[in-house]
Amino acid sequence: MGKKVLILAGDAVEALEVYYPYFRCLEAGYDVTIAAPSVKKLQTVVHDFIEGVDTYIERPGYGIQAHEAFENIKPEEYDGLIIPGGRAPEYIRLNEHLPGIVKHFFDAGKPIAAVCHAAQILSTIPEVLQGRELTAYIACKPEVKAAGGTYVDQHLHVDRNLVSGHAWPDLPGLMSEFITLIEKNVSNAELQPQH
Repeated sequence: MGKKVLILAGDAVEALEVYYPYFRCLEAGYDVTIAAPSVKKLQTVVHDFIEGVDTYIERPGYGIQAHEAFENIKPEEYDGLIIPGGRAPEYIRLNEHLPGIVKHFFDAGKPIAAVCHAAQILSTIPEVLQGRELTAYIACKPEVKAAGGTYVDQHLHVDRNLVSGHAWPDLPGLMSEFITLIEKNVSNAELQPQH
């Protein structure tokens, strides 16, 4: 039976951060579900930097179909979780079903890839960040620290089953590490911190 991967998204998800993992997982032969607050075509956004502007700018991106609503997701059916960034995390983190979905992957020790603003979702479940190191878009550093995590100033970081990336340029490394974890079928026992 093939591996099943869940991607959490919503409108204003960063285009590269949802499309790259989605296509990469399909290429690897995985069964991929994009879940969102509702089943619909999502509007992605493109975040980029231009000279003279102190922060990123946003442009409309491609549409991408969400296959399932959060409320219908049974996380135990999936082998791995991917959380893209963009602006989607700031509002999908308010969905009542999302914390339970995300927490399952931490509790079960299943591979998780979180990039850019995905840390905004993780920060709403502080117990999953306790004793964890991760990177994220620099603007999310205060949220990571406030939730009890340790922010690592790197483009890519692996802490047990959590692979984190700073932003979309880090997707090749992020997905390489994530797929390595999926293929190893790492058990929760192997992921416990060493004392």
